[in-house]
Amino acid sequence: MSTFKAPKGTYDLIPPDSATYLAVREAIAAPLRGSGYGYIETPGFESVELFARGVGESTDIVTKEMYAFETKGGDRLALRPEGTASVLRAALEANLHKAGNLPVKLWYSGSYYRYERPQKGRYRHFSQVGAEAIGAEDPALDAELIILADQAYRSLGLREFRILLNSLGDKECRPVYRAALQDFLRGLDLDEDTLRRAEINPLRVLDDKREAVQKQLTGAPLLRDYLCDACKAYHEEVRELITAASVAFEDDPRLVRGLDYYTRTTFEFVHDGLGSQSAVGGGGRYDGLSEMIGGPALPSVGWALGVDRTVLALEAEGVELDLPATTSVFAVPLGEEARRVLFAKVTELRKNGVAADFAYGGKGLKAAMKAAHRSGARYALVLGERDLAEGVVQLKDMESGEQTAVGVNEIVAELEARRG
Repeated sequence: MSTFKAPKGTYDLIPPDSATYLAVREAIAAPLRGSGYGYIETPGFESVELFARGVGESTDIVTKEMYAFETKGGDRLALRPEGTASVLRAALEANLHKAGNLPVKLWYSGSYYRYERPQKGRYRHFSQVGAEAIGAEDPALDAELIILADQAYRSLGLREFRILLNSLGDKECRPVYRAALQDFLRGLDLDEDTLRRAEINPLRVLDDKREAVQKQLTGAPLLRDYLCDACKAYHEEVRELITAASVAFEDDPRLVRGLDYYTRTTFEFVHDGLGSQSAVGGGGRYDGLSEMIGGPALPSVGWALGVDRTVLALEAEGVELDLPATTSVFAVPLGEEARRVLFAKVTELRKNGVAADFAYGGKGLKAAMKAAHRSGARYALVLGERDLAEGVVQLKDMESGEQTAVGVNEIVAELEARRG
């Protein structure tokens, strides 16, 4: 037993479960790669100020959940709690927006960190796949990203998720709503921290999950009643495009999301089989974020989907992914000369795209065949002294038990033929 354990609120991803996580990441990324999104990877830590400005100084993420530290050189850094601010920072630093082909379409996959109360579906270290379309204000982009996420989930076999949709308005109409909401909140029986939050960003109060707060929010003014004509028209076009793509969604006038940078379109993907942690992903438009972090005006939209939550959603629906076997062929040598010959064949099989493994450690026949069964391989290659003398290898079908002698120099062609 090791002296050390994984830190509280984290977990180790190990086989065979890790194969499911890899398959989920691949399924989410596949529609993006087929839609003009290029891969981007950013550092695991950034300037604290990047998240304070972009995510919002009043958000729980910045005030309570961010892992911040000071380096030996005196820099204030934070483990990234989300991906959008980092991706936009990288795009601006590399001047991708000046290449003349807007929007800049990027996707990413990585680990994120928040100091939260650990529970099922909520970890201090978690994995997301995200997508950002930077530099264009177009309802079709908002619709595209929602449709691609729906496509990714359905390709995995998920069916019981819902898409919630709302508009948060823009700099023209949101201030009017903000003032009306603040007037409403000031009349409630709220604690000092919540009242202080209401003065800084009252929309964050709508996102408060405490039952005592939610009960008092009944009758709160709704943003949709304050949208300007431009925001109404924009939102209606997003709705029409999603509907035309046969993607079902629900209008949720109370949907806010937890980050300050969202404007206009906001959406969330929820799965009712996950209990309190029902959100499996979400996103929206963030037209002012570039300016918040010192860049030019670059209207943008994006989302992030939780890999951990998606795996839990698959389990809740009883969906088992059709994962390829990690090993197709397992080689069992009996004797030193057989080891040299079979190891060369395993290497050749791998070069030809056949997943192959080897009985390492000088195992006897019985132990080696047990290892072959545990590997999940469809075929075992057994080579002993008599086989060597005859120039053949015993090819055993692990499903049927049928065993056939195949020429040593013909084994690669034989296995490729059997694979079709």
